Amino acid sequence: MEEYIETSLAAGHIRPSTSPAAAGFFFVGKKDGGLRPCIDYSSLNAVTIRYPYPLPLVPAALEQLRGARVFTKLDLRSAYNLVRIREGDEWKTAFHTTHGHYEYCVMPFGLTTAPAVFQALINKVFRDLLGRGVITYIDDILVYSTSMEEHVRQVREVLARLQQHHLYVKLEKCEIHRPMVTFLGYVISHQGVEMDMVKVRAVTEWHAPSTVRELQRFLSFANFYRRFIRNYSSVAGPLTSLLRGKPKKLSWTDQARTAFLQLKERFTTAPILRHPDPELPFVVEVDASCSGLWAVLSQQHGEPGKLPPCAFYSRKLTAAERNYDVGNRELLAIKAALEEWRHWLEGACHPFQVLTDHRNLEYLRGAKRLNPRQSRWAIFFTCFVFTVTYRPGSKNGKADALSR
Repeated sequence: MEEYIETSLAAGHIRPSTSPAAAGFFFVGKKDGGLRPCIDYSSLNAVTIRYPYPLPLVPAALEQLRGARVFTKLDLRSAYNLVRIREGDEWKTAFHTTHGHYEYCVMPFGLTTAPAVFQALINKVFRDLLGRGVITYIDDILVYSTSMEEHVRQVREVLARLQQHHLYVKLEKCEIHRPMVTFLGYVISHQGVEMDMVKVRAVTEWHAPSTVRELQRFLSFANFYRRFIRNYSSVAGPLTSLLRGKPKKLSWTDQARTAFLQLKERFTTAPILRHPDPELPFVVEVDASCSGLWAVLSQQHGEPGKLPPCAFYSRKLTAAERNYDVGNRELLAIKAALEEWRHWLEGACHPFQVLTDHRNLEYLRGAKRLNPRQSRWAIFFTCFVFTVTYRPGSKNGKADALSR
């Protein structure tokens, strides 16, 4: 504590305070064995107006990586401390320790607006490079390139930009000029995106939750990786249903126990998701049951007849949607899939194919009489160029397996 106070005073990060505010101060352990200062700003955060700057959507950001073969991951050092607190507002950040009363002159960890404020800053620094070889997520930066020559140039440009703005990296947490890196919990290579096996091993050792909080932690982790799990919403359904009504105690059921074990098993067998290639035709496989709908976005890479997945999608049906007949449920699955992957499918270089195990949908686009709901959907479908192909459930492998 004394060392942190003295170092922070010398760096100009904090100063003695006479503020009436006094947040609690403590340390938590870091992965590298060090300690991170934590301050309980819950009271301040409760009355803080949120900064409306969005954080990047991680799955959308990772879709930029098609064709990349060389990667560099940079981790910024003490990133938040590089942002000044607005003059006159320092007193609000005051905290009390056994060594005295202090307030921050720079942005500390724990403020509810800190992530959005720093994201806005880092996006401004790399504004012209974002999506052109650079992805930023708060204090994590990924540089990606199709060749080593190009990569060396891009990394130099990124480092020069950081130096220009007095932003510094933590070298021991950086991975430079690699064919594979771990970024934001994903393992990234030229093959595609896959789960971090360190986290997968942790899941296999995860004991069945015994409290509501433990279940929430497990589902939070599972939801982060749901894009890798076929039929996620259906498999996790018995677990999420346990949290309805915000219960104080966990009422474990046989169905929930089975769902927990199934999710653990699917994490260990999750496939590598290919980077979508807009130059190749897409295939959308859909299926629906009386409780949910599922879809798989695929493209043929290399071996004929094999369709490596690019993404999975699933969700439960609403109470009203459960009343749809089988044809309308399948039609709804197509609409939901096209909405989910619209950024890839609308304006695609090639017509794409929709595979379904409901034969009547083959004639959808040529039908002369549609009910009002189908008519609205048909108008939406005109934004896309695709064919609907019937494939029996026994052959509709990936999507059909999701609903059985």
